[in-house]
Amino acid sequence: MSMFPVRAAFELGIAVYLTGACASIASWQKPALARYICCGTALTGASLEALAVVFGILQGSPVHWSVSSGVPLFAYSFSCDALGGFFNLTLAILVIAVAIYSFGYLKEFEGKRNIGVFGFLFHLLLVSLTITFTAANAFLFLIGWEVMALAAYGLVAFYHEQRESRQAGLLYIIMAHADVGCLLLGFAVLIQGSGSAEFASFHAAAAHLSSGRQSAAFVLFFLGFGIKAGVIPFHIWLPAAHPVAPSNISALLSGIVIKTGIYGMARIFLDSLGGVPSWAGLLVLIVGLISAVLGVLYALMEHDLKRLLAYHSIENVGIILMGLGAALIFRVAGHPLLAGVALIAAMFHTLNHAIFKCLLFLGAGSVLHSTGTRNMEEMGGLIRPMPVTAFCFLIGAIAISGLPPLNGFVSEWLTYQSLLAGFGVTGSLTRILFPLAGAMLALTGALAAACFVKAFAITFLALPRGTKASHAHEAPRSMLVGMGILTGACVTLGLGVTWFLPVFNAMTDQLLGQRVVANLITGSGLVLSAGTPRSGTVSTAIIGAGLLILLLPATLLVSIGVRRFGRKSGPVWDCGLPGLSEENEYTATAFSKALRMIFSVLYKPRREIQTVFDVSPYFPKEIHFESEIEPTFEKRLYAPLQEFIFRFSTRMRTIQAGSIHAYLAYIFVTLVLLLWFGVRK
Repeated sequence: MSMFPVRAAFELGIAVYLTGACASIASWQKPALARYICCGTALTGASLEALAVVFGILQGSPVHWSVSSGVPLFAYSFSCDALGGFFNLTLAILVIAVAIYSFGYLKEFEGKRNIGVFGFLFHLLLVSLTITFTAANAFLFLIGWEVMALAAYGLVAFYHEQRESRQAGLLYIIMAHADVGCLLLGFAVLIQGSGSAEFASFHAAAAHLSSGRQSAAFVLFFLGFGIKAGVIPFHIWLPAAHPVAPSNISALLSGIVIKTGIYGMARIFLDSLGGVPSWAGLLVLIVGLISAVLGVLYALMEHDLKRLLAYHSIENVGIILMGLGAALIFRVAGHPLLAGVALIAAMFHTLNHAIFKCLLFLGAGSVLHSTGTRNMEEMGGLIRPMPVTAFCFLIGAIAISGLPPLNGFVSEWLTYQSLLAGFGVTGSLTRILFPLAGAMLALTGALAAACFVKAFAITFLALPRGTKASHAHEAPRSMLVGMGILTGACVTLGLGVTWFLPVFNAMTDQLLGQRVVANLITGSGLVLSAGTPRSGTVSTAIIGAGLLILLLPATLLVSIGVRRFGRKSGPVWDCGLPGLSEENEYTATAFSKALRMIFSVLYKPRREIQTVFDVSPYFPKEIHFESEIEPTFEKRLYAPLQEFIFRFSTRMRTIQAGSIHAYLAYIFVTLVLLLWFGVRK
């Protein structure tokens, strides 16, 4: 098969996205038309991009093409290889689901919001993401990266009349330009060493870089991509931006935009840099461990449903980095098989997190669409008016908690296995770090399960806690279909993991020179192994069949009982006590109190109780309770940094004295210094 079907499908998809952007902005005065253009062109473009990736997989080899720009060092160079194709396929899956979901979701915007502007920014984001994952030139990559930041900024601040949205947009664009600054410096090091901006030239040139330059390039890229991925301590933009954006955009921000950081790390650390310093994998693993544990701990304290999901993105990015860090360590230590297993674990969790987090944000968007609130304390009982949304959210919650037999369990299990295997093949302190990381991953999984018990129970179970929840209604059909696609993907990737894993062979071959998937599949294709003689095995297909077998007798008994005794309705059970009401049912604050006390050193909780008395101090009329935790990183790190920048900027203002003589002196001194450095060289 020639390269032309791949290139043609790819370029046609880009053309459809650009057409959708122009058509959306042109139809801004016709909201209904703009809505159909926005969703229809996004769906068509994503389908074409998925087709391009499928063509590339069938071809079995990377496809490269270039369009000259007439500028030295710069060309519009594209590459559809295994790594870029994987991320483009992930993007296409999410966009297809989000586009279908948006047919119903954007209807609420008609007459209230400018759908034309939304559609323009939405398609600009999709174009930039596609270019980022397919660029084969550093300059083209940075153009896509910067356009992505600007489009995402406009979408984060889309509800611009709200102060919270404006502040979140400002914080996002500041962090986005901090990360692009680091990337510019990192690429400058590689371009200086290779004499070219093409990614293909970096690999050979990196071997000739000094250890200092190689370390500097690694740190710069890790900072730049880490900020975009939302790793701790650069995470502060993520829980601020994701909740305030439209929910379909929140799904893409968490599902794929932050994954550009993961893509960049995989592209640079495993491909372009050739070899990384021996300590690099340890750094990535440790940062991933900290992000995973702290991300889930902060998520547990959140009562804003979308902020809770945003913190879980930090947690899951941490899990991905644990796998990626293990892969880097194993490659340096000379264990390509284990490096391949760890890399597959990281990339598979990247795909899985994209799917179930997108599903959960769409579910949260349906709840917000129905109730008008993100506060879980004002919800409750939504499983009755919103059964399909509740079911889809439950599947996403099970998947993100790493419970079998869904997809989140598989990628976390592979991460466990690669971490445990590291204890036997590494030495010194690294040997201790691997089981410690495995233990922390187990703690993260347990806390994630607890967090989503809280999220699902407080939101969908018990009684409605107010008029907003009591008047809730099911989401429109298109929104349910969009969530249903992702729900099916969670189940399919979990039960059919052994059918999907061979897709990773091309990626491990490209990045590690090793095909490892054959070692991971045993038992006639039904059992998953970790690839080593003493590793564990698991079969999600058999687990799923066992659960189904256990479910059938229960279903049969219920159906017999209903036919024999009929259905009976009664009050909600309250441990045998009558009179359960919304005032005395469990709350999100009460659910998380025990963990807030256990981890009080981290949270530094503060609570305030005010009692209002009527006649006697022994008979209070009202009690007001307020509880909050300290935003540690914002208070201890970013607030002092902000204060320092403001003080420094205030002092620097004295340079701008308004005197022409001073400005001439600055120019004269600059010229003297330039001449002096020029003569020395």
